[in-house]
Amino acid sequence: MKNNIYKFVFFLLISSTMMANVSLPNIFGDNMVLQRNSEVKIWGWANPKEEIKLVSSWNNQEYKTVANNQAKWELTIKTPEAGGPFTIFIKGYNEVVLKNILIGEVWLCSGQSNMEMSVSWGIDDGEEEMKNATNPNIRFFTVPKLTAENPQNNLLGNWTESTPETMKYFSAIGYFFAKRLREDLKNVPIGLISSNWGGTPAEIWMPAEVVNNDSVLLENAKKLNEQEYGPRQPGRAYNAMIYPIIGFKIAGTLWYQGESNVGSLVYDKTLGALIASWRKEWKDEFPFYYVQIAPFKTGKNNFSNVTVRDSQRKLLKEVPKTGMVVISDISDTIDIHPKNKKSVGIRLANLALVETYKTNTNLVNGPLFKSIKIDKNKVTVSFDYGDGLYFKDKKSNQFEVAGADGVFYPAEASIKNNEVIVISKKVVSPSKVRFAWGNTIQSDLFNKANLPASCFVSE
Repeated sequence: MKNNIYKFVFFLLISSTMMANVSLPNIFGDNMVLQRNSEVKIWGWANPKEEIKLVSSWNNQEYKTVANNQAKWELTIKTPEAGGPFTIFIKGYNEVVLKNILIGEVWLCSGQSNMEMSVSWGIDDGEEEMKNATNPNIRFFTVPKLTAENPQNNLLGNWTESTPETMKYFSAIGYFFAKRLREDLKNVPIGLISSNWGGTPAEIWMPAEVVNNDSVLLENAKKLNEQEYGPRQPGRAYNAMIYPIIGFKIAGTLWYQGESNVGSLVYDKTLGALIASWRKEWKDEFPFYYVQIAPFKTGKNNFSNVTVRDSQRKLLKEVPKTGMVVISDISDTIDIHPKNKKSVGIRLANLALVETYKTNTNLVNGPLFKSIKIDKNKVTVSFDYGDGLYFKDKKSNQFEVAGADGVFYPAEASIKNNEVIVISKKVVSPSKVRFAWGNTIQSDLFNKANLPASCFVSE
């Protein structure tokens, strides 16, 4: 009896080897959203030399290819304008049918806990928002937390429609981003891929060789201490949580991370390397919009948090097709996890609607430092997005100036013609200006869109 069982198992193993089923990574499945008006790559596995046929129901076009000697196949198909639901048929020795597919806009949401944070964590008005979250035109794919020493071909997970139950555990920022996009983009479905891990530094989200081949990044990475709640080694989350979905066509990336890099003096270089590596792997210079971390009390160093925030500001001029939302006005300086996630998602969406979709021309950025002009003891500070500048409390005590010695002193600030004029009695010959320079300082300078200015130090 035992011998018969062994023979049967052996037969099954041999049969499955001889006739491997056509299969796809889990990122392709029922309920998924594919990027509209694009050439979209779809790939999977089959027997070497097995012919693969794919038919898309939106145009009934047939695509063909043959699996290579590594048992992998790949096809590029054209997607139409937004719509659905559609079906995709894939046939080799067996047939795979992908159902309830929508064509729309796909965004990757990544970072650490503030991007991961969901209604289940206790965000502002979360329960009320959850009740109204039924929307079959918003779809979610959650990547599970995993690490790997080497790049992986697949990951667990599946696409789901937005319902009160699925929205409750999905990235709140992602959901509110999608909801706002749909207000302007009308009937365009939105697909969100959430790949996040609380407490993780940026280094684990890019290929290890990017860090190892750069002396500055490597030296900085060596300072990352081991933590019990998450990995610290470069590349580990990238290998398991990003690499398997590379090539899945996306409109862009939303990023909220930086708290675990507080203390770094090179965060702009670190994040810049991450963006460059993702764009290189995707072969696509997609938009990369990120959240400036919130002011909060951290450790004994009064400037470790604000230094990272200023690095995030500087990155905007260093890396093309990036955008940043400032959230100091909706943050809680004693909580590293601000509860107002709706405003953050909306601000990111507004940025995308202006920069990516160009559906409106609203002012969607807070004031960003542009330049200074020095006249004796007076410094005039100019800003991009500085229309309608005002101080929240009529006057500001958040500007400081320094002379050649680099020692900063408080300055009096006034607004004239959408510029800020600063003077300090203690600095006769100023050479530098800084603003809101402290871990817990929430900006008191706003523009006519009621958006806060970022902290800065003039060059």
